[in-house]
Amino acid sequence: MNSIPSLHRTDLAQLIVKRIIQEKDCIKTQYQGSKNQIGYFFIDDLLPPEITEYINSQFPSHDEMVLKKSIRENKYIGVQMNQYPRILEELIYAFQDDRVVNLIKEVCEIKDLKPDENLYAGGLSSMKQSQFLNPHLDNSHDKERNRWRVLNLLFYVSPNWMDSNGGHLEIWSKGLKQEQTTLHSRFNRLIVMATHDKSWHSVSPVVVDASRNCVSNYYFSSTGLSKTDKFHVTTFRGRPHQKIRNHILKIDSFIRMNLRKIFKKGIVENPHVYKSKKD
Repeated sequence: MNSIPSLHRTDLAQLIVKRIIQEKDCIKTQYQGSKNQIGYFFIDDLLPPEITEYINSQFPSHDEMVLKKSIRENKYIGVQMNQYPRILEELIYAFQDDRVVNLIKEVCEIKDLKPDENLYAGGLSSMKQSQFLNPHLDNSHDKERNRWRVLNLLFYVSPNWMDSNGGHLEIWSKGLKQEQTTLHSRFNRLIVMATHDKSWHSVSPVVVDASRNCVSNYYFSSTGLSKTDKFHVTTFRGRPHQKIRNHILKIDSFIRMNLRKIFKKGIVENPHVYKSKKD
């Protein structure tokens, strides 16, 4: 344990590479079998458990994170990584190591794949009891609107997280009127999910007095995964039983999308971008 705080991103990347190689055939089958709707795969036991437990122990308190609370979502995020213990930034950028990116490129058969060092929507997230993320499509592009967002990488680090706790990733492969598929946010599990104009997904409400912690990364490409995809902002909807919320969120998305047509870079600077000390 004494050596864990000094782990470098290259050390963590090597451990991640080892597990991907071990599971490569299995996860490739997972992804290729699901990519006609919403491609995904997951790997359990990504890192030695003592490392993942340590990472979770270094998560900032909710007072040190930013609360995003609206009818769209309710969660805490952290993106200014130099404000937090070093191991968290090292882990995030381990997922951006060329060896990791190239392996995932092979698994998903995406020719052009680039990580995002600015952590545009990436970083840390934490959800406590009653917090949630409504069904949504992720924003289609990177910060500069030059590259398409194509993969979400979600690494769950909360020890002993039970399936009954809630806070799980839900993918709506057949649309929001059909039943969703639940991918449990189990400890030490990495989920990689495709994102495009039909990749509706959500996070179920946390139902216990505990925090579900996640380390997120996003990969981008010069072309989108869907031939029908076009630029869009993050677009939220209500769950099937949330009729009024669904109408409100449709109006909300319409307004935000039309504002972005006028203001290409947005009205205000997006705060969810990592501005390191070197910037």
